[in-house]
Amino acid sequence: MICVLHNVFYNQIIRERRLSYHYDAVSGDILKSPHSHSNHIPTEYEFKHSKWIKKMLRAYWVVVLTHVVIQIGCFLFLDYDRTPEDFIIHVLFWPTLASTLAILIASWVENRFISFSFYSMSMASTVIAWTIIYVNYDIRIILAICLLPIFASVLFFSKKRVWTVCLMQMIGYLLVLCDPAYRLYLSSFDMVSIPAFLIIGTYVAQLIVTSGVEVLDDLQASMLAKQDLIVRNAIMSKQSKTDGLTNLYNQSSFKDYYEKAFEYAKNGMSLHLALIDIDNFKSINDTYGHRVGDAILERVSLVIQENITSSDIAARYGGEEFALLMFEQPIEQAYALVEQIRKKIARLVHLELEGAYITVSVGLKSYSSHLNKDKLFEEVDAYLYAAKRTGKNKTVTSLDPI
Repeated sequence: MICVLHNVFYNQIIRERRLSYHYDAVSGDILKSPHSHSNHIPTEYEFKHSKWIKKMLRAYWVVVLTHVVIQIGCFLFLDYDRTPEDFIIHVLFWPTLASTLAILIASWVENRFISFSFYSMSMASTVIAWTIIYVNYDIRIILAICLLPIFASVLFFSKKRVWTVCLMQMIGYLLVLCDPAYRLYLSSFDMVSIPAFLIIGTYVAQLIVTSGVEVLDDLQASMLAKQDLIVRNAIMSKQSKTDGLTNLYNQSSFKDYYEKAFEYAKNGMSLHLALIDIDNFKSINDTYGHRVGDAILERVSLVIQENITSSDIAARYGGEEFALLMFEQPIEQAYALVEQIRKKIARLVHLELEGAYITVSVGLKSYSSHLNKDKLFEEVDAYLYAAKRTGKNKTVTSLDPI
């Protein structure tokens, strides 16, 4: 219940701290944190890359297994111009072994050297693609598989990575081209068109990356604008709820919290209300000026803030008067707290007052079921003025006769 009353504003500040901004109190501007991410890709988006690589490696196992199943099916049910021994060794065993080793190495690199995981994954996809192409080079459309690693790299939104994968495909093509049988199968046009095919595919992939980066930039700009608005609203909320001089809640905020606290008190929560007023404050202003008066108010508010608990609510109610709500404690403990505040204020040294001290008077009363919120406030106010009439620098409570 106390959290509902006391932490509404502080929850906004916590959210503000989670954003990549800070507030410049001098200029009133909201500035981007120097540690905020400035790349195209948001940091949380980059964290997903590792998951994508794992998913891609799992997909490669599916590709290799599917290729094996299709090859076996073709050998068993279609006309196949290879002997069983040639088929097992050159179509199944060596291609599958090469692809399996490539995936295992990529998985090991991904676990041990995560910064190189993209390149190991791309190398594995290159090995798989060109192994399948080499085994099935008589199927012309199979060359399209070499584009899969290129378009897989698009997921990482980096032109450099896209062209790196393209280079890997070129190297794979040159290695396969070393086999005289494969060279004999290709025409002169094929030898030229395959690299051109890779370059065109890579260029299209780069366009996709460029478009994706622009979308991410727009998304990030929208997100930053939204965060900017949230931060500004949090700051405005703080300014509307607190007193600018003392940094305590203002009267309006206190009334809201007091009303809610009273409702909770009617349901059984202990509640104590104290009013604290600086003695002879008008003469301080008249003698030393309002600037000194403001300094006194700041020091008194600081003593109050340093001595209340995290559950208590303190406010500058008006002028030199402060209000304090205390919860979940007996009246004796609440009395000890306000007495501690009163005594510490009385011991403060104020150079501006030429050695003089200031004191406060306090009225304190607990909630009881026969009181409404206005009546409770009136009675606490009466205790405060009783303290002033009977000598000041004291606390009058419902336990004391007026």
